[in-house]
Amino acid sequence: MARNIPLLDASWLYVESKEAPMHVGSMAIFTVPDGETTQEAIARIVQMLRNSVEFSPPFNYRLSSPRLLTLMPKWIEADKVDLDYHFRHSALPAPGGERELGTLISRLHSHPLDFRKPLWEMHLIEGLYGNRFALYTKMHHSLMDGVGGMRLMERIFGKSAKESLSLPAPWSVGTISKKKKSGEPQHFADQAREAWEAAKLSGQSLPAAGRALMGLMREAVKPTDPALATPFSGPKSIVNKRVGGARRLATQTYPLERIRAVAEAAKVSVNDIFLAICSSSIRRYLLERDALPSESLTAGLPVSVRPADDLDGGNAISFIIANLYTTESDPLTRLKEIRRSTQLAKANLQAMPKEAINNYTIMLMAPMMLQLVSGLGGLTRPIFNTVISNVPGPSRDLYFSGCRLEQFYPISLIPHGQALNITVVSYSGQFNVAFTGDHDALPSMQRLAVYTGEALEELEALLGVKRESKPAAKPVTEKRPPVAKKPAVRKPVKSPED
Repeated sequence: MARNIPLLDASWLYVESKEAPMHVGSMAIFTVPDGETTQEAIARIVQMLRNSVEFSPPFNYRLSSPRLLTLMPKWIEADKVDLDYHFRHSALPAPGGERELGTLISRLHSHPLDFRKPLWEMHLIEGLYGNRFALYTKMHHSLMDGVGGMRLMERIFGKSAKESLSLPAPWSVGTISKKKKSGEPQHFADQAREAWEAAKLSGQSLPAAGRALMGLMREAVKPTDPALATPFSGPKSIVNKRVGGARRLATQTYPLERIRAVAEAAKVSVNDIFLAICSSSIRRYLLERDALPSESLTAGLPVSVRPADDLDGGNAISFIIANLYTTESDPLTRLKEIRRSTQLAKANLQAMPKEAINNYTIMLMAPMMLQLVSGLGGLTRPIFNTVISNVPGPSRDLYFSGCRLEQFYPISLIPHGQALNITVVSYSGQFNVAFTGDHDALPSMQRLAVYTGEALEELEALLGVKRESKPAAKPVTEKRPPVAKKPAVRKPVKSPED
C-alpha cells in the first residue's frame, strides 16, 4: 500500500544531487567482550545479519517512482529487498587507526543512495585495533531525522549484553509500528477523514505561522535587536560555496560532565557552551585563512521545542537561527551574546501553537529549498551559514549482539551553500561531536575539531573551572595503535588531507 510522503520530507528528495546527496549517517564503534576474539564476534554478527531477511518500515520503503516525476511522491513497500546490496562487510588496512577509519567513512558518506532501491545502507567495518569494530549506517533524510535516529538507536541496541543477543537485525526492528495487522488495510474513508483533519488543523495554524515569519522578515529589513538573527542575515563565506561530491569527517569527544561544569560556572546551558566553542573554532579557522567576514556568521539550529499549548508532553522539531558572533574576539562576551540570541529565537518559536510549527518550518525553509532546486545554492547569500545540531541520546550504555557501544557519532548532509555541519550526540556520559564538511571547501578540516577542544580549555581557564585530576575515558577514535613508538596524542577522527 502506498504511503504519501509529507511535504517537508519530500523536499529532501527534490533537492538531491550527485554533488549534494541528502542522506544522513552514523558511525558506531563497539568493543568485543572478553572471552571472544574479534574475528569470532564479527563472524557471528555477520552470519546473524545475513540470515535476517525480514524488513520493517522504513527499511523496506522505496520510492513509487525513482525519477520523482510526480509532485506527490509516495513510499511503497518493496516486495523484495536485496540484503547483499544494503548490508556490506569491509575491513580497514593496518594499523586500523583513526586516519584509516576516517578515510573509509568519508568515502562511504560521499556516495549517493540509489533511488531505485530502499534508501539505506549498513556497513560493518573490521580491522580496528583494540578488539573493536564499527558500524556505518546511512539513510536518506526524507526517511529519518536526528531525533528519529536516536529513537531507532534505542530500539535496535540492548540495555545489556545479554538482552542484545536476542534482538533482531536493525532492519527487522524498524521505526514505524503498524496500526493494523497484515491483511487489514486502512479504508479509504479513514484515510480521507485523517487527511481532512490534518488539513483543517494546518489551515487554522497558517495565520500564527505567518505572523511569526513576518516578524522575522520585518526584523531583517529594519533590525531592532542584533541578537535576533533572521534568514539571510549572515554573510557569504568560504563555507557557503557550491560543494563537490567528496566529504570530510572529523570527530571529537568530551566527558559530558566537563561541559556541564563549564555551563554551571557560566550560568548558561550545555547547548550554549557547545555553540560557543563551535563559534570560537569557526572564527579561528577562518582567521587563519584570512577569510573571516566582517559580519557575524549565523547558524541554523534544529531544536525540539515545547509550544505554549503543548499539553501532551510531546516534542516538536523545527529550526531557529542564532547569531554566532564570530566577529567578537572575547570568548565570554561571545558566549553571553550567543545565549541571548538563542533565547530570543526560542521564545519566538515557543509562542506559537503546536499546530503552527510545521507550517512555520516549511515557510522558513522554503527559500533554502528553492535555492537548491533552482541551482542557486552556494551562489547567493545563504539563509544561514551553517547548521549546528545537538541531539540528546541515551544516558546509559547500549549493546549490539553482546558488544558494548563505545562511541556514537552523527554524520550529516552537506547541501550547496553550506559546506559545514556540526552535530553532537550525548551518549552514556559522553559528548560526541562530528564535523561533516565538503572535501574541497574545507582543507585541514580536522583543525575545527581540535580548535573546539582548545576553545573549551579557554573557557575553563577564564571561568576558573578545574578539571578532575583523574583522566577521563578517551574516545577510541583518538587513540593511537599500540605499535606507535611515541606517546599517544589526542587527535580526532579525520579524513586524509591532499
